[in-house]
Amino acid sequence: MHIQLTFESLNQEQKEILIARLSDYCEGFEEEATSLKAIVAAENFDEELKELFATIDLKPQVEKIEKQNWNRLWESNFEPVVVDDFVAVRADFHESISNVEHEIIITPKMSFGTGHHATTFLMIQAMREIDFKNKSVFDFGTGTGILSILSKKLGAGNIVATDIDFWSVENAAENFERNHVADIFLKQSGSEIQGNHFDIILANINKNVLMATIPQLAKQLKKDGILLLSGLLEPDENDITGLCTGSSLKVEKFYSRKGWIALKFNKL
Repeated sequence: MHIQLTFESLNQEQKEILIARLSDYCEGFEEEATSLKAIVAAENFDEELKELFATIDLKPQVEKIEKQNWNRLWESNFEPVVVDDFVAVRADFHESISNVEHEIIITPKMSFGTGHHATTFLMIQAMREIDFKNKSVFDFGTGTGILSILSKKLGAGNIVATDIDFWSVENAAENFERNHVADIFLKQSGSEIQGNHFDIILANINKNVLMATIPQLAKQLKKDGILLLSGLLEPDENDITGLCTGSSLKVEKFYSRKGWIALKFNKL
């Protein structure tokens, strides 16, 4: 059983802030012109979450829904996304999209990462500027697996993808197979992968998780390696760059879209 929270009469800034504040609790979001629907597992709809609503002065409509209904809702509202002339992201029931370098087929189910959200869009844009050929990659918080799939299409060698959520791991595995990249090592896990060091680490999560895991991620990054982060709002930049600087990481580039940012770091 899941709970659907519907927030009405929102502007774009309010929607982005809500997504950032609720991302630790919710399993998915659906944006409309002036509203936002958030899905949370019934067991996570607790007093802590209700108190959060009070701090942001917004009261949602609350509705119980079955998981399969949400999956159908995702599918019925999932429109293709095109990132410049670089990547097109679509579901398998959409027609093929031409005039792009890479096409990725995603069935999102209960996972995050379709290209619709600004942070995934930014990660894809930033990945275009990185040389992935034969590089080892760690996709931390893989969600739908979209960034691992793109890494493989860009020529990456060894790829490790992890997520703490069982449904995300299951969904990513299906998407890997659908895109013919089933050789990616996929594990239900957090940020620590014993004995592995990577050329590139991708992490599109949220500020709280990144602040807690950046020191560990930095240890797993090879010298001169690249750390690409998103899931961050513009006000998060100073905290993240400060922590990264203390972990021997130098900021190389800043990307922004609709109030969200992505940051590229190099390991010193």
